[in-house]
Amino acid sequence: MDDRFTPRPVARWYWVGAIVALLFGLLICFGYGVHVTTDPATMALDDRALYEAEPAWVSAAFGLTGATVAVGSILLIMRRKAAEPALLVSLAAVCLWFAGLLLVPKLRDLLLTPEIAMAVVIVAITWTIFWFARHSRQRGWLR
Repeated sequence: MDDRFTPRPVARWYWVGAIVALLFGLLICFGYGVHVTTDPATMALDDRALYEAEPAWVSAAFGLTGATVAVGSILLIMRRKAAEPALLVSLAAVCLWFAGLLLVPKLRDLLLTPEIAMAVVIVAITWTIFWFARHSRQRGWLR
């Protein structure tokens, strides 16, 4: 039998990872809230063009990402197995959001390199949080 996946006591770093994941989810939720409540008339012209080029489904995918990362992280803190499927939904939502950024021509043409880099970082962090939940389940840390 593979010794790597036998149940073990919860590592101390588990709690740090779960809390950092929750903070990331809340940060995404905050960013989404700011995005949907901002008045486009108060933006600079280039930001307004980017805001108006974004379809509603791309924005909704970003909001879903934040909500499911936050819920999944709370489930991680509670050590529940339901965290893994919740975080899988967040991974699917962030992939949909990223695909929208790259596949909508009007939006893609307005994105700058730092904005694309930030999107890649968000996808990578979301994937890492999902991997963390999967690893935690395999270790027997989730009930």
